Amino acid sequence: MRRATLIWLSRGVMCAALASPGVGMAEQADRQKPVNIEADRLTIDDVKKESVFEGNVTVSQGTLFLKADKVVVKQDAAGFNYAYAYGKPAYFKQKRDGYDEYVEGQGERLEYDGKADKMQVFINAEIRKGADEVKGDFIAYDATTGFYQVVGGPSVATPVNPKGRVRATIQPPKKTVDKVGIGGGQPVPLKPSPALPNKPEQ
Repeated sequence: MRRATLIWLSRGVMCAALASPGVGMAEQADRQKPVNIEADRLTIDDVKKESVFEGNVTVSQGTLFLKADKVVVKQDAAGFNYAYAYGKPAYFKQKRDGYDEYVEGQGERLEYDGKADKMQVFINAEIRKGADEVKGDFIAYDATTGFYQVVGGPSVATPVNPKGRVRATIQPPKKTVDKVGIGGGQPVPLKPSPALPNKPEQ
């Protein structure tokens, strides 16, 4: 089957809706770049302002990459955008603004609310930032406040975690070695200084 390839510029629906998993952390330059979408099928309803992409859907915009089985994009009367991505799992990855690292996450459903600037990840939800990661049945991220909410549940239950409790791994900060041997650096050997005056005789 021939895949539909789109460069979405005129409507702006996908640009705002899918450029923002964790908007507060996202690479800001991505917003100025075209959105490229590929899918096996595309259905557009202009009356409902709804676009449905189905079948091996991939979305890219700058450093953003999203992959899902199905992506539904809606726009309200005020022009705010809402995106719903479905997959087993649906996956996204995007570079953090000002940092040489990526934020990536996955779940069976991703929902982005363009009006509230929030990303929600449902069922087997995971979000990773560098070496840190959090897992739960549901994860919500508010890009405006930088606030995370993680809830456990049945989708993350395992024999060793039968209650499906939230799991988080937070790495310690990297140690820095300064040039004068203070704060974890190597000690500096002491040397006599020729600039000091001789000790006076008693």
